[in-house]
Amino acid sequence: AMVLPAAVGEAFQSGLRAAGIAALPWSRDAARLRERLAFLHHHAPEAWPDVSDTALLDTLDVWLDPYTSGMTRLADIARVDLAGALTGLAGPARRSEIDRLAPSHLTVPSGSSVPLDYADPAAPVLAVRLQETFGLRETPRVLGGRVPVLMHLLSPAGRPAQVTRDLASFWATGYFDVRKDLRGRYPRHAWPDDPTTAVPTARVARRPR
Repeated sequence: AMVLPAAVGEAFQSGLRAAGIAALPWSRDAARLRERLAFLHHHAPEAWPDVSDTALLDTLDVWLDPYTSGMTRLADIARVDLAGALTGLAGPARRSEIDRLAPSHLTVPSGSSVPLDYADPAAPVLAVRLQETFGLRETPRVLGGRVPVLMHLLSPAGRPAQVTRDLASFWATGYFDVRKDLRGRYPRHAWPDDPTTAVPTARVARRPR
């Protein structure tokens, strides 16, 4: 008896439904793209697709089918371009809009391109060394200026020294306490009086032995 392709497709789909969305081969890029789409959907549900597990399982035929046609075994799915499939779900023409509204990285005054973490769709996190942000007066924003990022300002060793959504107010007040502490622990680093005009640095000085 010949198995009809439709029946194979249905068996494949039901296998995938049983295995769950987590069973898909999420590369780091695809997983990050999904988090960025979740952020866009969180803030503008009418404009961007829902990429929750439930929604993705409910719409497999829309976004995943075109990428799995001809596949008969769940093992084949390792070849699927999930980032491409998700971009297709959002509308392929909107790829540049995703990058503009939910950028994967932000460039800080030091020149470093720092990844943004969208794990919490309400508040993307920018974890960056404090010294790389000298000269940045205001908290960077995403979603066309609507959403300030949550800044994790790190010590030279990469540990959070301060968490803020309001950089201007941190420079005006909290910075001086944090600076006192960091200057004690990292005396060979520059801790300027006026961080808003100081020269940012991405270079991490060697700590004294």
